[in-house]
Amino acid sequence: MMETGLDRNASSGVFSRHKVHKTARSTILVVDDEPEICELVSYNLAREGYRVLTERDGESGLERVFKSPPDLLILDLLLPKLSGLEVLQALRAEPRTKSLPVLVLSARGTEMDKLVGFERGADDYLTKPFSPKELVARVGAILRRTRGEEPTPAAQVGPFQLDRERHQVLLHGREIRLTPTEFRLLEYLVQRQGRVFSREQLLDKVWGLGYFGETRTVDVHIRRLRSKLGKDAKLIRTVTGVGYSAEIPKG
Repeated sequence: MMETGLDRNASSGVFSRHKVHKTARSTILVVDDEPEICELVSYNLAREGYRVLTERDGESGLERVFKSPPDLLILDLLLPKLSGLEVLQALRAEPRTKSLPVLVLSARGTEMDKLVGFERGADDYLTKPFSPKELVARVGAILRRTRGEEPTPAAQVGPFQLDRERHQVLLHGREIRLTPTEFRLLEYLVQRQGRVFSREQLLDKVWGLGYFGETRTVDVHIRRLRSKLGKDAKLIRTVTGVGYSAEIPKG
């Protein structure tokens, strides 16, 4: 099918396709203070049929999210007025946006930078410079795993009570505050207790990233998850040379 290009409304920062045969699937907000990055990201996502909005500072980005939450937020960390980490923290503290998918796109690429980003609630982390194809693949993976999830009753597995609709976890009756990705990781392991999964399998099943993910991402999330479980951290077991499993005691 022929695609004839992109239209841009300069005043609203909205990119959309014209004369395209498939409809836009999701709205994505890009918050980055670099015009070239906004143009590059918007162009490549709009080609895939997404409706793309842009903001150039953290304060404006947060206001737009609170006013009308997008389906996905692509967020730089080094932003004027309000940093990306501050935006993340504000989003996760607000019930309406605590489960909003967020992909951090930043030039800060050390392991510590990623750890902090994930700790504040990022679902994925991509460093600049980046491959547009990889960006599109990661966006698609995030939206596939978050779109159309059917509400299910809260499940009790050993000491855990998992409520997918609220993204809430109770451990021994006490709420454990998890990021959306930490919740999915814990839920996947706990509901398949005793089975050992490699890092690659977890990337595919929890992140949906396939080839594009970094196995180190799994280790970072497991470490954060264990720290939040406290004395129950041993329930997530490392199988040396293989991967991870959940070991829930009977009774």
